[in-house]
Amino acid sequence: MTNLHYCWYPGSSSLSNNAHKQFADAEAWRTKYNVDELYALFPPDEFESAKRFYPRWTGRRDRHGLPVYVYRLASLQGPLQKELGTIPPERRYQRIVTLYELMCRFVLPLCTALPHATEPTPISSVTTIIDLEEVSFPSMWNLRQHLAEASTLATANYPETLNTIAVVNSPSFFPTIWGWIKGWFDEGTRRKVHVLGKDPGQTLHALIDPAHLPKAYGGELDWKFEDEPSLDDDAKKFIGNLSMGPVIFENNTVARPKVSTLPQ
Repeated sequence: MTNLHYCWYPGSSSLSNNAHKQFADAEAWRTKYNVDELYALFPPDEFESAKRFYPRWTGRRDRHGLPVYVYRLASLQGPLQKELGTIPPERRYQRIVTLYELMCRFVLPLCTALPHATEPTPISSVTTIIDLEEVSFPSMWNLRQHLAEASTLATANYPETLNTIAVVNSPSFFPTIWGWIKGWFDEGTRRKVHVLGKDPGQTLHALIDPAHLPKAYGGELDWKFEDEPSLDDDAKKFIGNLSMGPVIFENNTVARPKVSTLPQ
């Protein structure tokens, strides 16, 4: 094993043979794409810029201690959507990989180290809010390949990292969108998708304390998609300020990833 254990805790005896194969395939994928070196050497400025196009960590956690991510697709319309189209497909794929690595090698280990309701069970998955407010049908059509890349990559190579997906502010054409996207996920992931409509606050409160839920979704947190993570008090005490660029959380310390030294 290399760094896959950041998203999978192999002490679990409940894994099926299929799950073991999935993780073995993901490990082979990591080797093929040299993921550890990619993450360690990725330029910090480009890394920070790439966050604008993908789900972002709010800096908060749900009632079980899982990190809460938000993806507001309307923020990708206009100039950002045009910019996305200028990025070569291979580099776009690499950007997605590095952001999943941030989740698995920094966010999840940090949340595991913080107090949470399921201690000592590690935190190995996330809660994600998908916000479809003000998204037009043409924009969704134009973004479909971008969304498919990230979703397919996660399902194949970062298995079991999605715990709950709450779709909010869904438009009238959402059933058409769902017809496209449901094929990107396996059946288990599809069962984790919950469509909450235009007023999700009360439902989300059962999952996320209002103090840690952004105001746009019925909470009290002053945070929007374009913002950096707003760490809760426990996280601030533990790590202080967030570092920019690729980082890992290991041995209760924030550090830069290192390239493994390979035998000659």
